[in-house]
Formats: sequence, C-alpha cells, structure tokens
Amino acid sequence: MTPDNIRTKRLPLGINLGIAAAGLLIAAAVVYGFGIGNYVLVVVLGVVFYLIGLQVVAGRIEGPRTARDRMWKTLIYAACVLAILPLASVVWTLVSKGVERLDGNFFGTSMNNIGARDPEGGAYHAIIGTLEQVGIATLIAVPLGVLGAIYLVEYGRGRFANTVRFFVDVMTGIPSIVAGLFILSFWVLIVSPWFNNGTPRFSGFAASLALTVLMLPTIVRSTEEMLRLVPGPLREGAYALGVPQWKTILKVVLPTALPGIVTGVMLAVARAAGETAPVLLVAGGAASINFNPFEGGQQSLALFVYQQAGDASRYAPARAWTAALTLVAIVLILTIAAKLLARRNSLSK
Repeated sequence: MTPDNIRTKRLPLGINLGIAAAGLLIAAAVVYGFGIGNYVLVVVLGVVFYLIGLQVVAGRIEGPRTARDRMWKTLIYAACVLAILPLASVVWTLVSKGVERLDGNFFGTSMNNIGARDPEGGAYHAIIGTLEQVGIATLIAVPLGVLGAIYLVEYGRGRFANTVRFFVDVMTGIPSIVAGLFILSFWVLIVSPWFNNGTPRFSGFAASLALTVLMLPTIVRSTEEMLRLVPGPLREGAYALGVPQWKTILKVVLPTALPGIVTGVMLAVARAAGETAPVLLVAGGAASINFNPFEGGQQSLALFVYQQAGDASRYAPARAWTAALTLVAIVLILTIAAKLLARRNSLSK
C-alpha cells in the first residue's frame, strides 16, 4: 500500500451539519414549492439528499471506502431513530393523555352505578381482575411451558417431539378470539355447570385458562431457544462428574438460561395482560368489584380500555387513557422486578 492510498483526513463536523442543513433546505423547497406534502415528506427527502451529499463530499475528502462506511453508518443510525420514533410517540401520547385521571378516585373505585354524566368512576375492579387473571395464568403456564421446553431440548427425539414442536409453532399464531371460544365451549359450557347446579358460569378463572392457552406457546418456544443456547460443555462437565441428567438440568442448564427464560415469560405475560377478546367472552366484564376469580363476572384493564374507548360519555376517554397507562406501568414494573430477580439469582450462583 502506497502513501497515496492512505487517507488520514476526516470529514469535519461543521461540513457534516452543513450537508444536513442543505439537504433539508432543498427538500423543503421541493416539497413546498410544488405543494406535494408536509413536513414529514420534507424530513424524508432531506435524509435522502443528505445521504447523497454525504457520499459525494465524504468521497472527495476521506476516500470512497471511508465514505461508503460513513454512509452505511448513517443509514444504521437513521433506521434506529425511525424505530424509536413510533415507540417514543406512543409513550408520550400515553403519558400526556393518561395523567388526567391519575387520582385516588380512579384507583379506589369501580364503575358500578356510574352514569354517562358522572365524571367519577375508576378502574379498581379492572386492576384486581387483571392481577388475578394474569397471575393465575402465569402460575399455570410457566411450569407447563418450561417443562415442555425441557422435554423438547433434553429428552425429545423422534416423531412425537417433532409433532409437539409443530403444534407449538401453530399455536404461537393462534388468534386470541379462538382461545376464548375454546374455553367458552369447554370450560364455561361443559365443565362449569358441574359446580353450579347445571348452570354455565362466567368467571375470572375461565379468562385465566384462555390466557394460559395464549401464553403457553410463547413460553415453550422462548425457553426452548434459550436452553439450546446453553453450551454443551457445561452439560458434559456435569455428566463427567457423575451428576444425573435431571440434576444437571436443574442446577446447571436452567440457571444458565434463566435470564432468557424470564424475558420470554414476561413477553407472554405482557401479551396476556393486553388481551381483550378472551376476557369478554368468558369473564363477562362486570362493572363491580369481584375478588373471587372462581365465581361471577370479572373485569380486566384491557377490556376496561376497550369499553371506555367506545363509550359515548365525554368522561370515558380520560378513563381509557389512564387505564392504558396503568396497564403499561404494571407490565413494566413486573418486567423490571423479574429481571432484577433473575439477575440476582444468576450472580449469586
């Protein structure tokens, strides 16, 4: 390599910013001059013009190879910003509109006996329902999902394991309304009359069963992938020391894969907490407080948001936004707590 091929110059920050400003000015002149769009199109065209100008100017100063590297780096940053913008917009909208009803009345009362002209009323009954339904579903789905994944990774061989894996993949994309209809036809219409003098009964537990059906495939697939990422030498080292397979799984494999398993579980919990159709079909969506998930109708935050968003009352939208913010906050708190617990366990071992 000759000294002529070695480039030591770098594009100054001022020239970089000047190219960006020039790109935006040209885009604004084109868009507003021809009347073909608004500021969104100005930003999009400005990025295109900026990339073109950056390639030309950087190619003359830094060389073609460094210019291409700079352009692709800029594209990666731009893609990251584009991915973050919708999320930031959702969070900002949720917080700005949800703070209106962040008061004691919202968290301490239900919608029982609340009319269309009543500005009061809260989501206490929906919060109780969400915590109970998702909690019961998690207690059922997590052991079944983790054990199923352990079977597929550690023991499953042959046609039966492939069949189980296939049906898990199919269930991953099952619509939530199908899970609700399944529990409605099986549990509510067939099983629950045995415990209610022959009369079908809606309940929060039925909603938990429907949410379990939705959570299981996510937990199985995520746990299976995490278990497959555990290095083989860890298992082989335990076997060489005479440790039984079940104990190797319990003491070596699961602790190693625990952070990833927790992530998959929380994804399933977040999906279950946001489902509306199963709760509407099998829990009824009562407006009063019901602490018993095995008897009577029960509400959830997702269903509460759906009902309030379609209500004709002018006070309903504020309740819907605050309930949505509360639901996101609950999932966020549970996720952080689970992550901290998994991290503490992995560090202690």
